[in-house]
Amino acid sequence: MAVVATIKCVVVGDGAVGKTCLLISYTTNKFPSEYVPTVFDNYAVTVMIGDEPYTLGLFDTAGQEDYDRLRPLSYPQTDVFLVCFSVTSPASFENVREKWFPEVHHHCPGVPCLIVGTQVDLRDDPSVKEKLMKQKMTPVRREDGERMAKELHAVKYVECSALTQFKLKDVFDEVADFSNFRQSSPP
Repeated sequence: MAVVATIKCVVVGDGAVGKTCLLISYTTNKFPSEYVPTVFDNYAVTVMIGDEPYTLGLFDTAGQEDYDRLRPLSYPQTDVFLVCFSVTSPASFENVREKWFPEVHHHCPGVPCLIVGTQVDLRDDPSVKEKLMKQKMTPVRREDGERMAKELHAVKYVECSALTQFKLKDVFDEVADFSNFRQSSPP
């Protein structure tokens, strides 16, 4: 049996934007029913790239500031980062630029990053829109995410819903496509 190569994917972003739900929903096809703040966890799934099986190692991280010194311990040998924000949280979107991109580029210069807009099922939710309107804000639009991806030289902007699984598989297909692994592995 041939050794299966591994792609290491680390997921970062503010607390409570849906990073863990994204991973649990993708790896188990179930949406977790309660919020569980992450300290550090990882998941492994097998994906096919062409005819080759790869192990996709998915590393979940805690977004809370208390973990700012601990989190980078999961960064070495990362092939691709998923930098997440919630489309219902303009503050988490701004932190992609202000915090997350600088952090991953500092620790892992040159590693590809995908920007992921999560919780798209809530973008048009009336109670979400009303709550944001009270703060003179609106949900983050797809165009905003695409613009930021260009400005920050992310490899792509993708959005999904862990709850409905809308475009969820696409996110991880992109991870396989953009990991350095593909370019560095011999044909």
